[in-house]
Amino acid sequence: MHVNELMSKKVELVSPGTSLRDAARKMRDLDIGCLPVGENDRLVGIITDRDITCRWVADGEAPGKSTVSEAMSKSVSYCFDDQDIREAIHLMEERHIRRLPVLSRKMRVVGMLSLGDISQHASEKMSAELLRFVTQPEHRVARHPI
Repeated sequence: MHVNELMSKKVELVSPGTSLRDAARKMRDLDIGCLPVGENDRLVGIITDRDITCRWVADGEAPGKSTVSEAMSKSVSYCFDDQDIREAIHLMEERHIRRLPVLSRKMRVVGMLSLGDISQHASEKMSAELLRFVTQPEHRVARHPI
C-alpha cells in the first residue's frame, strides 16, 4: 500500500507572508491543526495551532501583526506520495509526529498523511503501533508536535 492511497488529497497551503491570525482562522474554519507553508506548491515550512499559541500568543506577540514565517517550523519531515505506507509510518513513529506533508517526486505538496488517515485505512496493527508511539508522554516533542 502506498501513501497516496491513504493521504488526504485536499491540502491547503499558506504562504510565509500570511498573517498568523489568517492562518489560525483557516485552521479553525477547516477544523485542522496544521498547515503546510509553501511557495509555488513547494514546501518551505509548517505552522501548527500549537506554534501560534505557544510560540507566539503565549509570549505576548500579536498574531494580526505577525506572519507565518515568524512562527513556523522550517525543518519539516515529509514523505512521498509513491512511498510505501510502512516507511511513512516508521518516519512518523521515529519523529513522534501525527501529521506528515506528502510531496510528489517533483517536490510539490500533494497531500497530508495523518494519524486519522492511517487509523481509518491501514491495518489495526499498524494503526495501534503508530498511536502507541506518538501518544506516549515521553515521546511528545513540545517544540513542534505535528
